[in-house]
Amino acid sequence: MHLAFRRTLLNRAVVTACGLSALLAASVTAGSPVAGEPRPGGTDPLPGAAVVTLTTAKVGAPGNPSVGVVPFQDALYRSCADAPSPQECLRVGGVRHRYEIGQLEVTVEQWVAFLNTVDPDGRNRLRLYDESESSAAWPKYGQINLSPSAGRGRHYSVAFPQWAHKPYGFADFLRAARFVNSLYNGRLISKRSASKGGFNYVTYQVRLSPRTERGMYDLARPTTTRVQRTGFVLPSQDEWIKAAYYDPRGGGTYSYWKYPTNPGVFGDGAATAPSPTVLNPATGDVTNAATQPLASYLADGKPAPSWCPGQLTPQVCSTVNPFGLDPTLYAKAYQGSLSTVGGARTPSPWGTLDQGGNAVEWTDTITAPPAGQSSARVWRRLHGGISNAPAYQMWPSAVGLQPQDNVFYNHTYPWLGIRIGVIGDLKPGSPQ
Repeated sequence: MHLAFRRTLLNRAVVTACGLSALLAASVTAGSPVAGEPRPGGTDPLPGAAVVTLTTAKVGAPGNPSVGVVPFQDALYRSCADAPSPQECLRVGGVRHRYEIGQLEVTVEQWVAFLNTVDPDGRNRLRLYDESESSAAWPKYGQINLSPSAGRGRHYSVAFPQWAHKPYGFADFLRAARFVNSLYNGRLISKRSASKGGFNYVTYQVRLSPRTERGMYDLARPTTTRVQRTGFVLPSQDEWIKAAYYDPRGGGTYSYWKYPTNPGVFGDGAATAPSPTVLNPATGDVTNAATQPLASYLADGKPAPSWCPGQLTPQVCSTVNPFGLDPTLYAKAYQGSLSTVGGARTPSPWGTLDQGGNAVEWTDTITAPPAGQSSARVWRRLHGGISNAPAYQMWPSAVGLQPQDNVFYNHTYPWLGIRIGVIGDLKPGSPQ
């Protein structure tokens, strides 16, 4: 079984050598946390009773205007009527309600806490883990190890300490929705509001629940959407775009920025893109945070930001992979690494971090499949670009899409992340 599986991956990996970021674009497209913020994640001492800490940014200005975008074009329109090809234009960014969105992406530490809560016996019945996520199978990208002999509620562990505060990178929509359901069905221990740098934040402590199949999303229905009016969610496409680009102070073009890090100039290509991050080669921490604006992406003429866990040799990181690719092909297909969440330190108009670059992130918005693709599968929107993708994947027009259950990418694409959202007013002391 494993042999046949690996042969299939090897055949497909030849395709990835042409550029995984380009493939995603076509079909879709810790050091320390931020100073003054609590460290994300953590676990309760009692097995099966994990507690995570999540900080959200408040997004106001309800009823803001939407704008028109043509997918992956360097332009923004006041409305789709102004676009040269209105039939290809999408209206994005308008949201009628107040909401919250994660200041940071869900981290490996938080995901491990979730895994040990919902799968305390390490049996992986929900397919929340794949062998390629391990440090043995994939030294450079393996974030999480599974130990069959470990005690109950301890089977999953962060592969190396450096991974704890990196974004979890092997998500599909179903995995992300199960994480949200665990939050929704959990118990809100505390809720604290604060303001910093002109932005408003809420920090939640939540005891996770092992119940994952129903909550905010009913996973018995493939086309599930939100079934509750209050609780943790995955952001919609419009919620994600508004948090990343809409400037309530009127900056940018039609009050929208070109990048989640700075207003930029539409039509100038990558000329006003943020600077690329430089990572500590052994830890993945950002070393040039003083350079602003900043994002983890592949800038023209520069190498993708990259690192290798210091416990390993660079030779192991550059050669060992679960597909059997030779070093030359492997180096071409896999260039960028995920950096420590918040390390770039450049806020969006609402105070989120890393919505540009690092990991591409799921939304819960369902969309039609691309031309020629099967409509039998459910497709969802993603946004944000990745650490080995060019600047255009950080534009608001980078309205990517993928099947919600793309098993191939679960195995081969270590840059698929999660950012949670909140709708309504959550009350501590009761299930959400």
